[in-house]
This record gives sequence, C-alpha cells and structure tokens, in this order.
Amino acid sequence: MRKLKNISDIRRFFHRNETPIFFFSATNFNLLGVSEWVRNFHYINYIDCFDGRHPNVFVPSEMPHREFESIEDINNYLLQHKEVIDFIESKGPGGKAVFLMFNEETEALCAELGLDVWFPSAELRERVDNKIETVRLGNRAGVPSVPNILSKVGSYKELCEVSAELGNDLVLQSAFGDSGKTTWFISNEDEYKKYAKYIEKEPEIKIMKRVNVRGSAIEACTTKQGTIVGPLMTELVGFKELTPYKGGWCGNEIFADAFSQEVRDKAREYTFKFGEVLREEGYRGYFELDFLIDQDNGEIYLGELNPRVTGVSSLTNSAAFAHADAPLFLFHLLEFSDVEFDLDVSELNERWADAENIDSWSQLVLKFNEDRVEWVSSAPESGIWELQDDGRIMYERFDYHRRGITSENEGFYLRIIGAGDYIYKGADLGILITRERLMNDDFTLNERAQRWIRDLHGMYASQSLDKVDQADIPMSIDGAFKIL
Repeated sequence: MRKLKNISDIRRFFHRNETPIFFFSATNFNLLGVSEWVRNFHYINYIDCFDGRHPNVFVPSEMPHREFESIEDINNYLLQHKEVIDFIESKGPGGKAVFLMFNEETEALCAELGLDVWFPSAELRERVDNKIETVRLGNRAGVPSVPNILSKVGSYKELCEVSAELGNDLVLQSAFGDSGKTTWFISNEDEYKKYAKYIEKEPEIKIMKRVNVRGSAIEACTTKQGTIVGPLMTELVGFKELTPYKGGWCGNEIFADAFSQEVRDKAREYTFKFGEVLREEGYRGYFELDFLIDQDNGEIYLGELNPRVTGVSSLTNSAAFAHADAPLFLFHLLEFSDVEFDLDVSELNERWADAENIDSWSQLVLKFNEDRVEWVSSAPESGIWELQDDGRIMYERFDYHRRGITSENEGFYLRIIGAGDYIYKGADLGILITRERLMNDDFTLNERAQRWIRDLHGMYASQSLDKVDQADIPMSIDGAFKIL
C-alpha cells in the first residue's frame, strides 16, 4: 500500500478498511461514533444500552460466570463466550482488538482467537498507569506535579514526619484505582484513621500538599510522527448530585475558551512533552492526562495519566475539529495499522488549538448515590430527550449518537442501568451528553444541569429487595466498580 500523505488519504484508508476491528467493553460509550468513521469496526459489549437497536453493537446472551470485579473480567468473559467467538469468526481472519481495560489474561485469550491487541502491552500500560510512576515520568518530561512526597506510610506519625514540608492539609493517593475511591483528604489523625487500612497496605503513597485547584482533562495520541494533542476540557468532580465519592469524576465540558489562553497553551505543551517521554518508554497510541490548575497562582500541575481511551473520549472524538480532520482515535488505529504515513503533527496541533475548531458540548455521569441495593422496575430509554419549558424532560426519539441533538434543550442519554438490573451505591445509571455548558463560571452546576439531573433520576423506579423474589437476588452485585 502506498504511503498516506495527508488527512484525506487517512480518512479514505479507514473508509475502505477491510480489517475487522472489535471494541470490547461493558458498553460502547468510550468510542461512540467511531464505527461511522471506520468500516468494519464493531462493538462487542456486555450491557445493551440500546435494546438491540444499535446497528453495530453485538451483545451476547447471558451465560453463567463468576462475579465480575473489573472491566477486565467483563472483557475476558466476552472473549470466552461462544456467541462472541462465532461473531468474530464470521467477520473473517486477521481481526484486531481494542479495549478500555485489559490484562495479560485478555492478551492470551486474544492470541487464542487470532486477534491482535492494538494497544501497548498490558504490562507496559500497568507500569505507566501507576500514579507514582506518572510523577517520575512527568519530572523527566518537565511537567510538574503538585508539591509531593512519595513514601511508604505506616502510621499517622510517619505521615506527619515524611510530609512535614507540605503542611498539615494533605491529599493522599494510591498507585492504582479510581480517583474517587483511592484519593483521601487528610488534615488530622481522625481523618487518617478512616482510611488507615487502605493507606498502610500500599508499598508507596503519593502525598500531596492540598491546593485550591480546578480539574481538567486532555487527550492525546503519540505516534511515530509525534504526539497529537486534543483540547483542554473542564471536569465535573465530586458533585453530590452525581456521585457519592468526594473527588470522583462525574463529567466534562469542552468549549473554546475553557480556562485562559495561557493555561490552555501550557497544558498542550505539557501534554506534548509527556507524550514524547511515553514514546521513549515504548508506549504508542492513545492516552489522557488530568491537569490540576491552581486557582491561587495559576500554576498547572500534572494530576494523573490514563494510558487508554477514557470517559472523555466520546467528547474528544465527536468534536468539531474531529469532523474537520479525523477523530483522535483514528490516529491511534493508524499507528497500529503498520501502514506508512506522513503527518505534519505541528500543523495539526496548531489547527486543533484554534477556537474555530472547538464547539461547546458537555456530559455528565449519573451514579446512584444512596447506600442501599434495590431492583429497578423502570428506567429511561437511550435516545434524544428534551428539556421542556416547564422543567420536565420528555423522550423525543431513539438515537444511538449525539448527532441527533438540534438545540441546547435536547440531550442524548445513554442508559446503562435498565429495568431488571440492580442499583447500589456508586452504580452508573447513565450518561447525558448535551450542547453548551453544564457548569457556571465558578464551576458549580448551573440550573439547566440541576434540572436534567433531577428529572433523569426521577425516571428511575426501583423496589427494595424484600419485595423481590429472593431467588432472583444475586449473592453480589456485578458492576460495583468503575465501568466508564
């Protein structure tokens, strides 16, 4: 095949793609819309968010399995399901697999099925995903973290001794885990005792000075031609209306003037530098960085690295700049396609930084916040919903993409928990994607967001377990972990 020399060549290459590519995950949320850019791209999922109406989502029938404890468990279950195996074989040989999360067992199962994993190895991903290692990689790249100490902690006294230079108001974070559950805010011994068993079992803890920051997210893709950088997004974090976890991610906004020009430029520069260090480590492809922006002095700090597609990927890959050129994830696929290409990364990055190429969209993730388990009897349908003048929401029509939204009063809702499922503290109910912002300039939820949240929660009906046939109640609840 001749070398691809420009964006037009790249778009045509994927439009004509004959190689089967499969995205395995609990849902197709993270790569919504990618199948419209890549011929022969298929979603294989555990949860049917669309009631069988998405033309490119395959959900096998349920079969007995051990309790799921992670997305990796879900993917490994799918890869061993006969219906999935038959589906893969029906698409022909030479298939490729992409994931949100996977491990070495996943890699072995793919090898048995003749699937190539189009991501860096699980071993490499785990190493760079370590939040302690992220700090060290950032230091190499010249990307600063919040003032911190990396240390083993065995008691509150030890914590105070090793972190004396950081003051008494601290934020502790473990090497791995969902930031909403594995980040601890500690300013005294009583607060420490609440989390001591989690902190003290870690071989090393990231101990940070607590600063007044705003969260942000930015995605990028490191290729042999250089690191391609997307736009800086705001983050919705810790809103009690959306998540039971203090510090837990619960949404994002993408719009042209998110933060100051200086902050946006610095974040993009840091992301490019970090991507080049990842490339030195042998890492290729898609990744995301969280940045913390100090509200007192304007400093930008590295928060964490996610070496994968993430919860913000659906916004990145459906933005105006993606439609003008190509979604960021296509460059990930291109990097693994072993086709020669020329790409002016500097020119592309400059174009993607132009405000004219960034439109305004937001998403929020609804979790069940109450500390109880109940059986769901009804749930809102996936599709386009409209916020009425009287404040109520109304279902307009089915869709499996946000492209059907025509005004800021409409939103695309992707249902995750449906009728017949169980809800529990932290369960992901669904994701709303809508035009324009959901936060005010002071990073509080605006009135429109509050109305969407209130009414979407109100669309769920559930019953206590004492009203449900006990034979139908699982011993434990699948999905009691982050699936997005």
